[in-house]
Amino acid sequence: MGTNELYPAERLAAARRATAAAGLDALLLTPGSDLRYLTGYDAHAGERLTCLVLPAEGEPTLIVPVLERPAAEAAPAAGVRIVDHADGTDPYPLVRAALPGPVAAVGLADRMWAEQVLALRAALPDATQRLAAEVLRELRIRKSPAEVAALAEAGAAIDAVHRRMGEWLRPGRTEAEVAADIAAAIRAAGHVTVDFVIVAAGPHGASPHHGTSDRPIRAGEPVVVDIGGTMPSGYRSDCTRTYVAGGPAPAEFTDYYTVLYEAQRAAVAAVRPGVTAEAVDAAARDVITAAGYGDAFLHRTGHGIGLDTHEEPYVVAGNPRPLEAGMAFSVEPGIYLAGRHGARIEDIVVCTTDGGQRLNTTPTELIAL
Repeated sequence: MGTNELYPAERLAAARRATAAAGLDALLLTPGSDLRYLTGYDAHAGERLTCLVLPAEGEPTLIVPVLERPAAEAAPAAGVRIVDHADGTDPYPLVRAALPGPVAAVGLADRMWAEQVLALRAALPDATQRLAAEVLRELRIRKSPAEVAALAEAGAAIDAVHRRMGEWLRPGRTEAEVAADIAAAIRAAGHVTVDFVIVAAGPHGASPHHGTSDRPIRAGEPVVVDIGGTMPSGYRSDCTRTYVAGGPAPAEFTDYYTVLYEAQRAAVAAVRPGVTAEAVDAAARDVITAAGYGDAFLHRTGHGIGLDTHEEPYVVAGNPRPLEAGMAFSVEPGIYLAGRHGARIEDIVVCTTDGGQRLNTTPTELIAL
């Protein structure tokens, strides 16, 4: 898949129209997923200013440190003027110079560093600062066919890592030792970065964001493995499976894993256009609650995924947004019993024109190694 398919030039024009419609004079985007979405440029985030100035009317300008100009020029973006600045010079007047006419309101990248926010406030003292997400959320929330293909490629790569888990996950090895092997395999499977590796055995499995530790894995302990990375395309993977190695799992665990398995299947089956995000959450949560484990499901059912691991739409109670074709998100219910063990099953699912498509295809049954 070519970068021009993933990062088409018309995105800039669409963003300019949406900027004007939102009553903003410009978007100001520092390194991050919004900048990459519009230009394909995976910019380095540092103390030197990199900023895409996208006026509602007028040509876009990418302001970069002079030492990073070659990387910016190699990005897929077409029709973006590049202006560089040398160390020791103030780059913020370049932002003002790239904006035609008076500026009353600008949209800033949601995760812009505070020092840059304040410097832009000083450079544009008459401009109200709002979030660029007001404009870009609606552009990014529905994935193009090329983006879905990139997410499917990421899903296949992380599936390949899960299929190898029996090589590494054995009683007596520590969570950290297993995680190191997994991280190497994530890269070997085609990812350019490892974003996270959770290996949570026994009581650690009851903490959804545990990470790893030097505690050895014991025979028959449930182990939650949640892993993800970024592909060369910029698109992300995220998949969780729960394993048992070296012996039978506790009977209590296998009982509630069966509940979790049915809950995850029910939520995936609920995905189709017009169904709300909160209804998908309820499809999983109702199964778990009916079995008596409602208080042990500690988090939302899912999050959108694309150039960020967590983005819109969020599959959570209180989100009445109807699903639309092209929306991509995780479906990952979990059950967590403090001090004992836990389990989570996570697939990335894309809403299609008539249902949902799982991008992770490994089995979701409890996996005995």
